[in-house]
Amino acid sequence: MGTNGVDPLFARSVYCAPMTIEPRATIADFDSPRLEALVEVMFLAAWADGDLGAEERTQFAQSVQTLTDKRVEGTEFEALFERLSKQLAAEGRAARLTSLKARLPEEGQRKVALALAVQVMAADGLIRTSERELIGEVAEALGISGDDAADLVQKNAGASR
Repeated sequence: MGTNGVDPLFARSVYCAPMTIEPRATIADFDSPRLEALVEVMFLAAWADGDLGAEERTQFAQSVQTLTDKRVEGTEFEALFERLSKQLAAEGRAARLTSLKARLPEEGQRKVALALAVQVMAADGLIRTSERELIGEVAEALGISGDDAADLVQKNAGASR
């Protein structure tokens, strides 16, 4: 476990299974609400700049498949994507972000969520101003300090390329 509460091996290869979240836990150990929270933060990241490009959607779909051990792909992925889209439209981003902290009660899980968001946002090769703003919003909503968020950006922005 690194000094910031995130496994250093995991921070370098978020999309490689098995993904270590805590010293003895893997993504397979996450219950459905926590796994869905991870997927939702990636979804919000993909929409951060108001444009879900082909590279970001592909990165998002691949990430979801990896996180769920390919249990969510194809029509299941499309249904999930539609449901998350409707929730975002109905409730707004702030409400969806607020709901994440309750579903990810442990700091390490919240840092993993932010790391996943950063990788999705960097999938197209750069992090735009609107995406940087979302990183701050996600960090604040999840109770992650600005310094820890900056460290996660530095470690994970390059990992998606």
